[in-house]
Amino acid sequence: MRNIKNLKADNPDLWDPEVSTASREKIRALQLKNLRQTLKHCYENNVFYKNRIDEAGFDPDKVSDLSDIEKLPFTTKEDLRVNYPFGLFCTPLNQVIRVHSSSGTTGNPTVVGYTKEDLEIWAQVLARIMYDVGVRKEDIVQVSHGFGLFTGGFGFQYAAEKIGAMVIPVSGGNTERQLKIMNDFKSTVLCCTPSYTLFMAEVADRIGIDFSRLELKLGFLGAEPWSEPMRNEIEKRLCIKALNSYGLSEVIGPGVSCECLVQDGLHLNEDHFLAEIIDPDTGKNLPPGEKGEIVFTTLTKKAFPVIRYRTKDISYLYKNECSCGKTFMKMSRPMGRTDDMLIIRGVNVFPSQIEEVLMNIKDLEPHYLIVLSKENYLDKIEVWVEVSENIFQEKLMDLEFFEKSIENRLYSAIGIHINVSLKEPKTIARSEGKAQRVWDRRQEKN
Repeated sequence: MRNIKNLKADNPDLWDPEVSTASREKIRALQLKNLRQTLKHCYENNVFYKNRIDEAGFDPDKVSDLSDIEKLPFTTKEDLRVNYPFGLFCTPLNQVIRVHSSSGTTGNPTVVGYTKEDLEIWAQVLARIMYDVGVRKEDIVQVSHGFGLFTGGFGFQYAAEKIGAMVIPVSGGNTERQLKIMNDFKSTVLCCTPSYTLFMAEVADRIGIDFSRLELKLGFLGAEPWSEPMRNEIEKRLCIKALNSYGLSEVIGPGVSCECLVQDGLHLNEDHFLAEIIDPDTGKNLPPGEKGEIVFTTLTKKAFPVIRYRTKDISYLYKNECSCGKTFMKMSRPMGRTDDMLIIRGVNVFPSQIEEVLMNIKDLEPHYLIVLSKENYLDKIEVWVEVSENIFQEKLMDLEFFEKSIENRLYSAIGIHINVSLKEPKTIARSEGKAQRVWDRRQEKN
């Protein structure tokens, strides 16, 4: 197993074991130093944050411990929307050289900004992640995230270029072309959503491309929750090592955390981001190991820092002796989002729970849709899932028996009855970006 303490640094700017393998005391001291600077920067340069800090009776000059952050209120996505477009920026606009934004489908979009130094930090944190798992200047990095106002594609481009690798900024979509480029250009690293990799595998089967004959070896996959069984399916079908990558635009973009080659939790870039876990209902902080909503405070950003930003992502934090050598705290793979949680007849259900059950059942394809509806004023949940070609050719009675067996496994795992409808292969819509896993029909008129 690669241990970064023992790496020979062919790029000293990216190889920083003095930070990422430092003692917990040294890491926390660095975080405290950066936190003080960030709070002072926000207080002195932004009216919204100044008012929030004053209302809390908080003095940024008297921060003596990281736990002092708990005395401050949270920042939410609604705060970003209310202050649209530039109300939360903490530098003059003539210092902001880049903006990114959400789609704004439920109101004003959230707008984030970067100074030149912020873009350098973004490239640095993600390049560190990629370098530590073996990406080098000899690699060819295919970025199949979308480009535009979405942050995903740009982050990986900057990071790979900082390493010195060749970048193919192919963006999302046009999957046959993606595969031709992957084959002809001999891509070694893929950056995209996990669901899109499985769609690539399906198209590759159809057009006769064998991943085992390609140069592809590593995938940085994120931007949506995915399960361990789904990882196993991706690694088997694409013949790669699939790493869980995490980030969000409001914090910086991809580069907040990522797995190492051990694939046991995502190392947080703690010198740049302070993480907390809270009870999503009470807002109270939870200790390491307890599951809750992850909250981030940026420690080095200038144009758009955030203080205690509620991500709505469900995770937990923990520390273990990782054989890669890093001493950064880890976060678990996100299990879902508080706003994705379904409450069905009083039971909390995350789509990722359903996926984990489905992906462990032989002869099911990794394509499913959760359909919500109402029947006699009660919520009803159904799962449509594709079966493999050979199973679909079996007798109808066998399919009905298969459906019942899946329903029993879902009930055992989740605690409510979920109807299962087996679908013919290739009938559920595919995604070339983030997968749409839930179809909520409860407001539709009968």
